[in-house]
Amino acid sequence: MWNRKFGRKADHRKAMLRNLATSLIVYGKVETTEMKAMDLRSVVDELITKAKVGDLHARRQVASYLKNVVVNKETGQTSLQKLFDEIAPRYADRNGGYTRVMKTTTRRGDAAEMATIELV
Repeated sequence: MWNRKFGRKADHRKAMLRNLATSLIVYGKVETTEMKAMDLRSVVDELITKAKVGDLHARRQVASYLKNVVVNKETGQTSLQKLFDEIAPRYADRNGGYTRVMKTTTRRGDAAEMATIELV
């Protein structure tokens, strides 16, 4: 198998990517290791592509993956609503490439290459 495993079991790896994807949608930018950012890029691009379709089936698929985090306490907006109402319409005329990975620095503790992933 040629995918990255990050020294974790499958359930832990999927939960990690799920949490990172939710954080990227909520905050628009996340700093993590370079390899995690590369894997996260494909996950988030797939979620945004499904959100662009906008039908009920796609909404259920995305809702089963994303964590239901309240983004704005005043309006009660969740991460799913932000993805479908704000992020997906922004990329309506774009065919992929919704994220950008920029290498930043080397982490001091273990010398891991760090990167910032953000929505374009």
